[in-house]
Amino acid sequence: MKSLKDRIEQLGKALGKKPDASLGRDYASMRRQFEEQANKDVHQLQLDAKRQRIQQIHGRSDLNSKWTFANLIEDSDDVKEAVSIARSFIAAHDDPSWRASGSHMMIFYGDYGRGKSHIAGAIAHELIERYEISVLYRQLSSLLEMRYFSYDFNAKDDAGQKFREINQELLSVDLLVLDEVCVNQTELKKNTQSWLGTLLRQRYSQNKNCILITNHDLAGLETALGPYCFESIKEYDTYKVRFSGPSRRKTVEDEHVQPTARQGYVPNQVR
Repeated sequence: MKSLKDRIEQLGKALGKKPDASLGRDYASMRRQFEEQANKDVHQLQLDAKRQRIQQIHGRSDLNSKWTFANLIEDSDDVKEAVSIARSFIAAHDDPSWRASGSHMMIFYGDYGRGKSHIAGAIAHELIERYEISVLYRQLSSLLEMRYFSYDFNAKDDAGQKFREINQELLSVDLLVLDEVCVNQTELKKNTQSWLGTLLRQRYSQNKNCILITNHDLAGLETALGPYCFESIKEYDTYKVRFSGPSRRKTVEDEHVQPTARQGYVPNQVR
């Protein structure tokens, strides 16, 4: 079989032209250029596909877009410590053996407005961007409401089907962030304890990670969740992070009341 160079020479002779040695060199140069451009195009397609996958994960995660490390003010020791632990948790995902070693859980606990949800969201955003890890953020109270309404078999809004779909996602997502765990509740109902405990055990068996966010201290959380559910948490490789700094939420005050005239409320006043 004749080479491309031979064919070019043969064509040149037929046209009465002398063979040009530069034609072979031009072809090799053009081939390199085409290969480089093709590699660039493939690389760009890969980047575009990755960006699309990341956007889809963000879209399904239900995370607040403002919950990032860039928007976080590290103005207290507890926040600085929490950020340090969070970054270590993120960096550990670089190690495939760590990721395959088991299930990991972070428990963020402390009073309202301390930054627990913000840091949990920042962790989730970083894991999505760096590792394309699927994330689902949910408030436990909203899940329990959905679960309750799913038992209304006369309902016309497909609540049961919607909850089954959500429940499947709760099991399969790489990182589950459960916020407001046992908020305003000293103890969950027994059937709820069983459902949540089973969910955590199933996720543990599949090497899925969790972040739990609660206003309870650890003793109060154990009481609220009950023995079965709390034993499920003990199965995980657990990181406990306490938030004790000042609240970062704005106060709500009456602008029409002068500071010197404010009085505390005294019930049943007699004038």
